[in-house]
Amino acid sequence: MTGLDHSSPAAIPAVRGNVPKVARQSGLRRVWRWRGYYLMLLPGLLYFVVFHYLPIWQAKLAFQDYRIIGPSLWVGLKHFRALFESPVFYQVLWNTVLISAMKLVILFPVPVIVALLVNEVQGPRYRRFVQSAIYLPHFLSWIVIAGVFIAVLSPTDGTVNDILGLFGFAPVSFMTSEGSILWVLVFSEMWRSAGWDSLLFLAAVMAIDPQLYDAATIDGAGRWRKIWNVTLPALVPTMATVFILNLGAFMSAGFDQVFNFSNDAIRDRIDILDTYVYRMGLVGGEYAYATAAGVFKAVIGMAMILAAHFVAKRVTGKGVW
Repeated sequence: MTGLDHSSPAAIPAVRGNVPKVARQSGLRRVWRWRGYYLMLLPGLLYFVVFHYLPIWQAKLAFQDYRIIGPSLWVGLKHFRALFESPVFYQVLWNTVLISAMKLVILFPVPVIVALLVNEVQGPRYRRFVQSAIYLPHFLSWIVIAGVFIAVLSPTDGTVNDILGLFGFAPVSFMTSEGSILWVLVFSEMWRSAGWDSLLFLAAVMAIDPQLYDAATIDGAGRWRKIWNVTLPALVPTMATVFILNLGAFMSAGFDQVFNFSNDAIRDRIDILDTYVYRMGLVGGEYAYATAAGVFKAVIGMAMILAAHFVAKRVTGKGVW
């Protein structure tokens, strides 16, 4: 036999030895080819590394008495015991759970509905206008949004109270009322995020095979039947993934929003874990105690992600992984 038999043991190491090198060179060529996109991705990666991954190591501060000068002292669960013995912590925890639950239950279906409605818009120009209008609030900071809502809901010259006055209702101080401030948080979050959050669901809708709609039309299905029997079932995996990820942020409740909407009249009503950590740590200087509260929040969030993943996996067959 002439030549080298590639099935022989002698040839296998040579082939296997070249594969990683070839693959590595191919990967480097792809990275260089798309270097512009990787450069655009770099700031986002640096943000997560600096503000999300590096601080994980400093979570050990929750088990220490922090000292600016000299080594910190290991105190075990001292700060966690102080946390759980504080009545203020339980009020803050209740506020966090209540606000997050209201947002999750009320706001989760809204982006799905918005995506379905935008998908039904026929005129391309009108569709682009609608998309631009509902995406724009996402790019406004909470400082701007808080200023807008304070002006619109003002009891003296706000638009909402002017409209209520036309129907004979007395002015309502929405921003200082404990009964209404939670709804202000929910609807301001909806106004800001519903359009932008619908992008993911809209992309999932556009990825549905058009032949499914053609088959539904042949079967005599109308527009609403197509949405119910074709579109919504196709959105279930995306909805399950987004729901699980939202549960991971359940204990956050929106620091920027709550911080900018707070005032002395309703601060106790909307004080959440993030604002509590900010106040105790950065303002009060109790860094270890605030870190313990942050670790507690992170552990609960991870537990909720895992629980939601396994439940969704059993019910729908789809999860995060």
